[in-house]
Amino acid sequence: MPIGDDANMKMKTYIARRLGFALFSLIGLSILVFYLARVIPGDPVLMMVPPGTSPKVIEELRHTLGLDKPLYQQYLFWLEDVFRGDLGFSVYTQRSVTNDVLEYLPISLELVVLAALMEIVGSFLLGVLAGMHAYKWPDNLVRIVSYIGISVPAFVWAIIFQLIFALQLSLFPTGGLLDSQYMDIMRARRVTGFTSLDSLIAGRFDAFVNFVWHATLPALALCIGGMAQDARIIRAGMVENKEKEYIAMAKSQGLPQRLVMFKYLLKPSIIPAVTVMGMDIAAMLGNAFLVEKVFMWPGFSQHAIAAMLRSDLNTIVATVIVIGIIFAIVNIITDIMVAYLDPRIRLMEKGE
Repeated sequence: MPIGDDANMKMKTYIARRLGFALFSLIGLSILVFYLARVIPGDPVLMMVPPGTSPKVIEELRHTLGLDKPLYQQYLFWLEDVFRGDLGFSVYTQRSVTNDVLEYLPISLELVVLAALMEIVGSFLLGVLAGMHAYKWPDNLVRIVSYIGISVPAFVWAIIFQLIFALQLSLFPTGGLLDSQYMDIMRARRVTGFTSLDSLIAGRFDAFVNFVWHATLPALALCIGGMAQDARIIRAGMVENKEKEYIAMAKSQGLPQRLVMFKYLLKPSIIPAVTVMGMDIAAMLGNAFLVEKVFMWPGFSQHAIAAMLRSDLNTIVATVIVIGIIFAIVNIITDIMVAYLDPRIRLMEKGE
C-alpha cells in the first residue's frame, strides 16, 4: 500500500475510534443526567399543573408522561423522543424545550464562535511574540499580561470592559444583541436563528456590523482568560523547542531565521496549546452565563440557568446533553488537529 494511502487509512481509523468514544461518552452522560434529574427532590408533574389540581388529573398526566413506569423504561421512552427531536416540555417557558434550544442556542454559539476566533488569533500572536523575543521586554510584557488575564474571572473582565469601553468611552454598546432599529427587522427575517447569518442572508450588512459591534466586548471578556493561558503555553513550547537539535541543524544550514521559526519551531510548539484551547472553547458555552448576564445577552447559558433555578428538569437534562454534544464535537476536532500536527499520536493509538 502506498505511504499516502496508509496514512489516510490510519487517520480514518483514528477518527472512527474517536467518534466511537464520543458516542459512548454521550450515552453514559445521558443515563447519568437522566437518573439524577429523576432522583432530585420534587415532583415534575406537580410543577406542570396549577395548585389545587385533583389527584386524578395528576395521575392521568403522570401516566401520559410515562412517569409511572420503571426508571429504565422512562429512559428508553425519553431517548426515543430525543431521536425524534422532542426534548420535552419546559415548565419555565411553558413550551417545548426543543423550541427553547433552537431559539437561544444559536445566539450563544455566535458569541462562543467569535470568542474562539479572538482566542485563537490573540493567543498565537502573543505566544509567538513572546517566544521570538524570549527573556526580553516583549516576552516580559506578554507574561505580565498573561498573569493578569488568567487571574481575573471572565465576569470581572465583562464589568471592566463595560465600564471603560461602553460607559466611559462610549465605543461599544452596554449590552443587548442589536440596536432597537434592527431587532424587529431581524425577527421578521429569521431563517437560521443565527443573527449574523440571517443578516447576511437578508442582505443587511449594516445589521451584521451592528451585531459584531454588540458582541465584541462580551466575546473578549469570555476568551481573555483562555487567550492568556494559551499564549503562555505557546511561548513555553517555543522556548523549550529552540534548544532542540533539529532547530540547531536548521540554523547551521543557513536557513532564514523566519523560516526556521514558523516552519520548524512553531508547529511542534503549538500542539499542547491546541489541546488546551479545544477544552477552553468547549467550556465557553457553560461558562458564559455571567458574561451574558452582564451584557444582557439573550443566550442559551442565561436561559438555562434561569430554568434550572426553577427546577425545570427537562431543560436541565437538555442543557447538559447539548453542552456534552458540543464538548464531544470540539474534542473530536481538536484530536484531529493534534493528530495532523503530530502523526505519532495516531500511530501510538495502534501501538506502532
